[in-house]
Amino acid sequence: MKKNIFSILCAFLALMSMGSCVNNPVDEDGLLITNRTDCYVSNFDLLGTDRLSVRIGDAEIDNDSCTVKVTVAYGTDLKNLYSQFTLVTDAMLEPKITGLTDFSDLGHPHQYTVVSGNRQVRKTYTVYITVEGSETNP
Repeated sequence: MKKNIFSILCAFLALMSMGSCVNNPVDEDGLLITNRTDCYVSNFDLLGTDRLSVRIGDAEIDNDSCTVKVTVAYGTDLKNLYSQFTLVTDAMLEPKITGLTDFSDLGHPHQYTVVSGNRQVRKTYTVYITVEGSETNP
């Protein structure tokens, strides 16, 4: 009797696992590729090494000109910041953010590319940083 129950259970689990194998395309990171063509940034933040925001006010995101302008607090360590993007559903960011980023060269802003869910639309955003109290603005 135990052998029959075990056999039935194994057969059931095998059927369930076969039924859940849907052929959804995924990219090299295991992210689902969808049919979405939207491609934009909806929010941006910069965090210090303590993982707290160093941003003063909201980031100014212009999805038409593909720019992000953000002001950070005076005294911020620009060499050790975490970028934090919020993107439209299913989009991804290149390059991947894997840790701290050096933003100290304000004359050479960083660029990030947002890639749509279908991986066909690409928009490169330039991130401009201004330090609170500085006289130069991008």
